[in-house]
Amino acid sequence: MTSASKAPLLEVKQLCHQYIGQKKILDEVSFSIESGDRVALVGDNGAGKSTLLQLIVGLIPIQSGEIMVQSLKATHERDFIKVRTMIGLVFQDPDDQLFCPSVIEDVMFGPLNQGYSLQDAEQKSLAILEQLQLTHLSQRMASDLSGGEKRLVTLATVLVMEPKLLLLDEPTNALDDKAQQRLLSVLRSLEQGMIVISHDKDFLAQLTDRSLLLKAGKLTASL
Repeated sequence: MTSASKAPLLEVKQLCHQYIGQKKILDEVSFSIESGDRVALVGDNGAGKSTLLQLIVGLIPIQSGEIMVQSLKATHERDFIKVRTMIGLVFQDPDDQLFCPSVIEDVMFGPLNQGYSLQDAEQKSLAILEQLQLTHLSQRMASDLSGGEKRLVTLATVLVMEPKLLLLDEPTNALDDKAQQRLLSVLRSLEQGMIVISHDKDFLAQLTDRSLLLKAGKLTASL
């Protein structure tokens, strides 16, 4: 594959990670994601699933192995700045991602850091809130929102950056059935590829096309 257009959207090669005083949590993990793929990442608690997602977007330094995003080899922070324009991570806890005085400011934060003007950032943010039917929350404080509303707002903060791949870490965590169904409906309507961590098998069955299993540091299955 010689051109970015023909390369996988994401390619992980022999990625290893070890926390101090512990066994390797990731041991030569390799896989690739094509544009539009929807993949479940499953495994026991502590298997390294969240660590893998954080490595992909550069929140944890790479110890060994390679991460390639459309032929860009991501090694240094300057590389991951570009990676994070193409891949968006939705954290397991929305409170880790929402920190501005209002919802609209949380959503505008990303575009402003991309260099958009205040007016353009606001227009982009209002458009994504409208798409997710969240316009009525734009002036609310995140701390006043329900769990389901927070989850959708964190999704908006990522989607406004127009990523090609979404990384979703336990997106249904602490959501009731109604909120889960709304989130599922929104995610199924999106064009982006996804890697989804969840212990909710029904949710994964309705959203994803195949599964990757992490066990004892190894990626042991692609179903």
